[in-house]
Amino acid sequence: MQYQQPGEPREIIAGRNPVLALLQGEREVDILYVSSESAGGMLSKLVALASERGIPVKRVDTRRLDMLCPDTVHQGVAAALSAHRYASLEELFARAGEEPPFFVLVDGVEDPHNLGAIIRTAESAGAHGVICPKRRNASLTPAAAKAAAGALETLPVARVTNLVQTMEELKKRGVWIYAADMDGGCYCRQRLDGPVALVVGSEGRGVSRLVRERCDGILSLPMYGSVTSLNASVAAGILLYEITRQRHRIPAIGSDSRS
Repeated sequence: MQYQQPGEPREIIAGRNPVLALLQGEREVDILYVSSESAGGMLSKLVALASERGIPVKRVDTRRLDMLCPDTVHQGVAAALSAHRYASLEELFARAGEEPPFFVLVDGVEDPHNLGAIIRTAESAGAHGVICPKRRNASLTPAAAKAAAGALETLPVARVTNLVQTMEELKKRGVWIYAADMDGGCYCRQRLDGPVALVVGSEGRGVSRLVRERCDGILSLPMYGSVTSLNASVAAGILLYEITRQRHRIPAIGSDSRS
């Protein structure tokens, strides 16, 4: 999880009582930062409340908390708020309505700019929602919202505790899941016009093993240059628009007959 960066303001709530009130409320919390040099009492209660709500807890040293809260007495605890509200899985299905569901799953995308770019492209391509895990993944920070360029206002993003379990739920509901990875079959040979979800992996490690094992197929992009991989959001854009092309039955170049 990244800390607040200069020039990327993020709303931080600090102090034991303010954080307690926050956790007892309904606002979206990205992460709870707790001092690794303090324990017991109120801090244990705050950690327990965060765990009940599925909020990631990060142990950090006092210096990190001082950096997060330069103008506030943090008392060993601070919480970072989400830039936007997260949706439920049911809201994503409701958005699909009578159409075959079309989702994007992100698996370990750590750069908020990449996450925002994926959300922006997903919205443009007609996806019904984006699903990301709570841990080891970028969240809806202001940087992600800026990169999404307004897409967060119309495209719901769900945040789940366990991505693999969510995939099992999607499959039970008829959604076919494909991962973008380097050693799969060529994307242009796969039928993608039904209920479908595309998994986009991390910038460095790609799709995690457990997620990959539960996919119905692996899609790859042919690479003809000396560079052997693409930026996660760029690869996602190509594959998302292939899904869109098939869903809307847009013919490929050369597929029509000409006199």
